[in-house]
Amino acid sequence: MRYVVSVNGERHEISLDGGAVELDGARIAAGAEELAGTPVRLVTIGDEVHRVVVRRGDARGRYTLWLDGFRYEVEALDERTHAIRALSGAASAATGPAPLKAPMPGLVVRVNVAVGDEVAAGQGLVAIEAMKMENELRAAAAGRVKAVRVAVGEAVEKGQLLVEME
Repeated sequence: MRYVVSVNGERHEISLDGGAVELDGARIAAGAEELAGTPVRLVTIGDEVHRVVVRRGDARGRYTLWLDGFRYEVEALDERTHAIRALSGAASAATGPAPLKAPMPGLVVRVNVAVGDEVAAGQGLVAIEAMKMENELRAAAAGRVKAVRVAVGEAVEKGQLLVEME
């Protein structure tokens, strides 16, 4: 099956065939395994194994992924759905700085920004400890910090607003 995948705005074409993936013309062995009862997936690409935290987005085919401390906004659509969205204009949603929300319950261990700071896409904003692991949450897009809603030592719930951007 063929998919059109956008990762932080960068478009790729992917074809899935059993235990292999073709990405932009290159074929490699790959697979994914769910860890029951968690948002964590173990993704194998060639000889490498990655721990990926997955959260469904606000629309079909949209996800937020955390991999090696980086946050990725992903849209994965089969070719037919992608073509329909492109023709209908449904893909032309507003883009720009997104608020940073907690992907899971945890404890804030570090706040790297203050109100008024300019941040770049991928810059670390807040670090939380969850499931005995420290996760640095990063900006999805460039922008300016409008408000910081948490402090070091504060417990947060999944989906709680951490940093507002403008």
